[in-house]
Amino acid sequence: MSTRLPSLARPDPTTPAPVAAAPPLSLEERLALVNAAMTARLDEAAVAYEVNTAHIDTEPVDLADVVTGSIDTPPAAAPDLYQTPVAAVLQRAHRRLVSGGWCTNTLVDADGARCMLGAIRIEAGGDRRLESDAASVLLDAIRRQFGDVDSVPSFNDAHGTARVPLRMVDQAVGLADARGL
Repeated sequence: MSTRLPSLARPDPTTPAPVAAAPPLSLEERLALVNAAMTARLDEAAVAYEVNTAHIDTEPVDLADVVTGSIDTPPAAAPDLYQTPVAAVLQRAHRRLVSGGWCTNTLVDADGARCMLGAIRIEAGGDRRLESDAASVLLDAIRRQFGDVDSVPSFNDAHGTARVPLRMVDQAVGLADARGL
C-alpha cells in the first residue's frame, strides 16, 4: 500500500489573490492623499513650464532703471456726482477736507488743512455768491441737527476732531441737491 500525502492546494497564478477590504479612509486621510496628488501634479506642471520656456531669451533687469522714489502726482479728481453748483461745491469741499485735512481757528493752517468755510471758499473758485450759498446751506444743515448755531466758523471751531464737521458738510451736499441748488 502506498501512502499518499495529502495534496496541498496551490492557488492558480492567473487568479488574483483575494484582497481584504480596507477600512474606509477618514476625511483627513483623504485630504492628505488629494494634497499629495495635487502637489505631484503641480511639480510636473512646473517642470513642463520650465522646459517649454527654456528657449525664450530674456534680458536681465538693470536695477538702476527701476524707479524707487515716490512720484509726486496728485490722485485723479473724482467726478462731481451732483449737477447743481452749490451741491457740487460742497461735495468738492468735503473731498478736500478728507484728503487735505481739517483745522480750527483759521481758514488754512500751515500744513494746508482747511476749516469748513476755507474748503468752501477754495472750491468756489472766487465766486462769492456760490460761496455764500454753499455756506448758507451748510449752516441750515448744521442748525437742523444742532439747533441755534451762530455761524459756520463758530461751529467749526467748537469741535476738536473732524468727524462732526465732515459729517455736516456731507449732509449739506444732500440738502443742496434736494433743494436744486
